Amino acid sequence: MPKYSIVVPFHNEEENVTTLYDRLTAVMEATGETFEMVFVDDGSSDGTFRLLREILAVDSRVAIIKLRRNFGQTSALAAGFDNATGEYIIAMDGDLQHDPDDIPLFLEKVAEGYDVVSGWRKRRIDNYVMRRFPSKIANWLMAKLSGVDIHDFGTTFKAYRADILKQIPLYGELHRFIPALASWLGASICEVPIKNVNRERGVSHYGISRTFRVIFDLLTIRFLLKYLTRPLHFFGSLGLASFSIGSAIATYLTCVKLFTTVDIMDAHGPMIVFTAVLLVFGVQMLALGLLGEMQVRHYHEPSHRAPYSVDRVLRSKAEETPISE
Repeated sequence: MPKYSIVVPFHNEEENVTTLYDRLTAVMEATGETFEMVFVDDGSSDGTFRLLREILAVDSRVAIIKLRRNFGQTSALAAGFDNATGEYIIAMDGDLQHDPDDIPLFLEKVAEGYDVVSGWRKRRIDNYVMRRFPSKIANWLMAKLSGVDIHDFGTTFKAYRADILKQIPLYGELHRFIPALASWLGASICEVPIKNVNRERGVSHYGISRTFRVIFDLLTIRFLLKYLTRPLHFFGSLGLASFSIGSAIATYLTCVKLFTTVDIMDAHGPMIVFTAVLLVFGVQMLALGLLGEMQVRHYHEPSHRAPYSVDRVLRSKAEETPISE
């Protein structure tokens, strides 16, 4: 079993595949440690998979995971993590904006005993208005809501202890929140400054819309961290508060109806409607919490369904075997 697994997702990166492989190999061989490279083809439509197979033919330390279509970065990483066999896993992008020469910084912190080592683009060189400013706000919010004091949640460039990482289910776009989810498991976390390199070849798959989608992920991660094992404490609190207020108003209106001569519909018509809304909302929150918990647990936990579909897994000296559905 290799000590390190380097997991790299690729989507239409034929211009960068060979260069990244050469640089990764040089860096890892210089460490003197055993390693493997797990390359995930996330539904590329260019020559990425062809180049990956050529690399596999000459290097037994390479494994290729080919997904049936483009599932997105989180799912591609999940496929790589599931097939990695190393004691420690290093994840990075395949566009050469993560410098392989920074890997020894991660290995040094891993050797010190940290479970998660996160990269920090301390000096970013991309556009301030479109990328750096929104990212700064998003990272600040993530740190506050997750309780994990790191500066850069967005970068994929991170190192993990494999046994910690394999306890974290990944779906949606939760890869950026792995440190927060790992902290819930009691993992020790630190960060190291990494270079921020401009893309030299190929087309970027990132845009400002992706930065703003983080807001929705923040709501998800806050809920998962605080209410993962007790979701009804969240929905139940809302439902109970709404139902209690509605019940109190309904009791008052009933007393007015029974013990006075006031025409309840004329005097308190809007209040009756408001009461009904509160009561219905309370019941719906309780039902939503129960149904949501049942659905999430059924899909992601008991059945262990993966958020990706693998076409084939290729390793050296092994037959190319389709994966049964």
